[in-house]
Amino acid sequence: MIRFTRVSKDYPRLGAALSNVSFSVAKGEFVFLTGASGAGKSTILKLIYMEERPTNGEVRVGGMSSVTIRRRDVPKLRRRLGIVFQDFRLLEDRTAEANVAFALEVIGAPRATIANKVSRALTQVGLASKAASFPRELSGGEQQRVAIARALVNDPVLLVADEPTGNLDERATRGVFQLLREINASGTAVLMATHNLDIIRRSDYRTIELNRGQIVFDSAEAAKAAIERFAE
Repeated sequence: MIRFTRVSKDYPRLGAALSNVSFSVAKGEFVFLTGASGAGKSTILKLIYMEERPTNGEVRVGGMSSVTIRRRDVPKLRRRLGIVFQDFRLLEDRTAEANVAFALEVIGAPRATIANKVSRALTQVGLASKAASFPRELSGGEQQRVAIARALVNDPVLLVADEPTGNLDERATRGVFQLLREINASGTAVLMATHNLDIIRRSDYRTIELNRGQIVFDSAEAAKAAIERFAE
């Protein structure tokens, strides 16, 4: 699904954002990506949906490689992904259903299919009754659910979430995280960047921790090492 092989990313003025990072995410897996601000979490996500390219190494997503992918093929990759941001990024002059529909309109989906797909996505996130509401009429948690519905409407194989609960209160955070769990249980892989250590501690999903652009902990690798020590 995702494979980083010795990936480094340098920015001209900021220096190294990532240094020799290697990891993989399997189909259907749920993975937390954590670390302090500036650790490299957002850079990893941008490399996954190929807004950025690595300075060195290779990123593979769904069979597409950062080394060989052509610029015109990047939109094809993104259609297979769902992307959720901390700040929702909803269009304020459009209703919830229109915001979700927009994700289909920009890729030229057949008009006859849009209404049913939008309705299904809003129902999946528990907002069918708010379809005609504008973002200003929705709570923060509801706005994030609309953003998640927009990310899901193309039936992605991978959902990438960048601090999806960062602007939410505790109750809304629990609701959004439960929704992401349900999405994962249905078969969609989820990679969630988060500062929320409470969420991480209360679940048993794999956790990758970054510090200054390097992976300093991967719970999957730690578990593997423990098993190997036990078997000796």
